[in-house]
Amino acid sequence: MEMITVFESGDPAETQLVRSRLEVAGFDAVIPNELSTMNIEHGTIASGGSSVQVPQDQAEEARALIKAEENMTS
Repeated sequence: MEMITVFESGDPAETQLVRSRLEVAGFDAVIPNELSTMNIEHGTIASGGSSVQVPQDQAEEARALIKAEENMTS
């Protein structure tokens, strides 16, 4: 199953929030290399940003949900 990036951010907390929202909506969302991006237990956050990915067949709907939520907060 191919995973598609549907969201990218330089803020790992924002990426975590988007992933959580997608999961609650029923998407199979993941943050690739999550442990190398954010390690709260050791107090380190790597720079360079992170992304949220979903299976290819969920990508279009996931992007639509993210866009709808962005429009609600704008």
